[in-house]
Amino acid sequence: MGALQDFHRRSIHERDAFWTEQSKLIHWNKPFAQVLDYSRPPFARWFVGGETNLCHNAIDRHLEARAGQKALVWISTEVDKTVEYTYGQLHAEVQRTAAMMQSLGVGRGDRVIIYMPMIPEAAFAMLACARIGAIHSVVFGGFAAASLAARIDDARPKLMITADGGSRMGKAVLYKSLVDESIKLAKFPPGKVLIFKRGLDARMPVVAGRDVDWAELAPKHLGAQVPCAWLESNEPSYILYTSGTTGRPKGVQRDVGGHAVSLAASMKYIYCGNAGETMFTTSDIGWVVGHSYIIYAPLIAGMTTIMYEGVPIRPDAGVWWKIVQDYKVSVMFSAPTAIRVLKKHDPAYLKKYDVSSLRHLFLAGEPLDEPTHVWIQTELGRPVIDHYWQTESGWPILSAMPGVEKTHVKFGSPSFPCYGYDLKLLREADASDAGPDEKAVVVVVPPLPPGNLATVWGDDERFVKTYFNTFSKKLVYATFDWGIRDKDGYYFILGRTDDVINVAGHRLGTREIEEAVNMHSNIAECAVVGVADALKGQMPLAFAVAKDPSRLGTPEGRKAFEKEIMDTVDKQLGAIGRPKAVHFVTLLPKTRSGKTLRRAIQALAEGRDPGDLTTIEDPGALQQLKSALAGG
Repeated sequence: MGALQDFHRRSIHERDAFWTEQSKLIHWNKPFAQVLDYSRPPFARWFVGGETNLCHNAIDRHLEARAGQKALVWISTEVDKTVEYTYGQLHAEVQRTAAMMQSLGVGRGDRVIIYMPMIPEAAFAMLACARIGAIHSVVFGGFAAASLAARIDDARPKLMITADGGSRMGKAVLYKSLVDESIKLAKFPPGKVLIFKRGLDARMPVVAGRDVDWAELAPKHLGAQVPCAWLESNEPSYILYTSGTTGRPKGVQRDVGGHAVSLAASMKYIYCGNAGETMFTTSDIGWVVGHSYIIYAPLIAGMTTIMYEGVPIRPDAGVWWKIVQDYKVSVMFSAPTAIRVLKKHDPAYLKKYDVSSLRHLFLAGEPLDEPTHVWIQTELGRPVIDHYWQTESGWPILSAMPGVEKTHVKFGSPSFPCYGYDLKLLREADASDAGPDEKAVVVVVPPLPPGNLATVWGDDERFVKTYFNTFSKKLVYATFDWGIRDKDGYYFILGRTDDVINVAGHRLGTREIEEAVNMHSNIAECAVVGVADALKGQMPLAFAVAKDPSRLGTPEGRKAFEKEIMDTVDKQLGAIGRPKAVHFVTLLPKTRSGKTLRRAIQALAEGRDPGDLTTIEDPGALQQLKSALAGG
């Protein structure tokens, strides 16, 4: 691994020279004066003084060479439609959308919340924000009104863009009604709501003076020409909210220049995607993978990107591989959960289509177990690369890097630290370096490389306190994941160190779910833990104490009570936060100082030894848990 090791070494020890080279992968309207300003640790400012624009790098700079090439292909198995846009057509649609937004008062630095299904207009809106220097905050459509309202109040958007509805498994998901409810709950609601009507909600209410119909506004801006706003490299490009150990989600703030450079470099060295080829990422734009590898990175690389609305098994379990065949996909990116879903279906679907164009399938979002890794690579007959990253990082932290050097892939391992990341495994007790095969906390020695979060939106103190305070003796960025490194230098991710759980690649704070459960009027307190799940990686499991336990006397009463709690969580967070089950107890295991023993609860729920419990206040609480888990 000489080439890879040297490449990584240069990225850490010859940082300025290395990132100056990578900066040439994008267009700069004005050259930067300084590669890195790290005068205020742990805050890193990259390519200081340089001016660029994400939309220009994604679209405009390709027009001369590839205006007629497909840029965006939208495939919906939900509504049985496919629409293709060339780079020239995408350029026109994004400019029109930008003009529409400007007509509604949106300008540079203003926030725009995008709460939309997987449709082309969502991509237009994101790129239009980037074009005019507005800051987009895309919220996943699975979140309920209360969660959306919290994000509205934190970002304080001037405009909200939504649709009447989306579709999942052929069933309409009504977006606009959730938007209306969230705006009623919000303290700082947007002045305007732009709505794209798909005909999925015939009874959709309209608020006069606030709601604007996309179809009525769009014709007024046909042929609009909106120039790119040239932004200083460190101006914010977007906010994306992610769960934490507190109930309040954190707004990850991404810059412009560092983001563009990191994505361009990742397409070259990690994903090996070339201009004129096709990339198919199966994520949702509400998640960071959708931001980075559906919208920005493939377009920055001059590729065709596929935006898919649907599930991996509808109309059948071969639909994704048919897309690979039909569009000669060379790079594909999905999640372990999706592969585990496909594993339940006839493997003949993997042999039915010609996938020889596929150079690599990348998987991320949650730990990839070795059996699933072996199965998909064997059945698909193409290289499958597990890699590891976070909403905060914006691009991979650990990965094989076939664009630098082809290395052996170990099943179940995301391979090696990517260039730019000075990665360490530190012992929790004393922050010392862990040895081979020793479980420890995965950290990054700052400065964080380009493209990582610059701060938490509106809260620099929270940025430092959340990510850099894990070890008092060392200033390091904590990933909040356990990991090990084997004798060959390969890393393995073992799960979270904190109270965040990973449900099919979607991060949820247990505190958020607990707060939602506690909204039920008959709940005194509860504890939520993440437990291992064969399909989704982890699932939330709730243990609740009822104020009035009289309803728990019969199985029917318990079942009805549990459903009410599930409905309460759905209303507060959305179905994404719904616990796998709710177990009722009369007390939770706590220390004598009142701290809930969540790790002990999780261990019991997974059938493991809960460890040292000498500090527990009432040992009877553990017996109650065991009895509840056993169905007693």
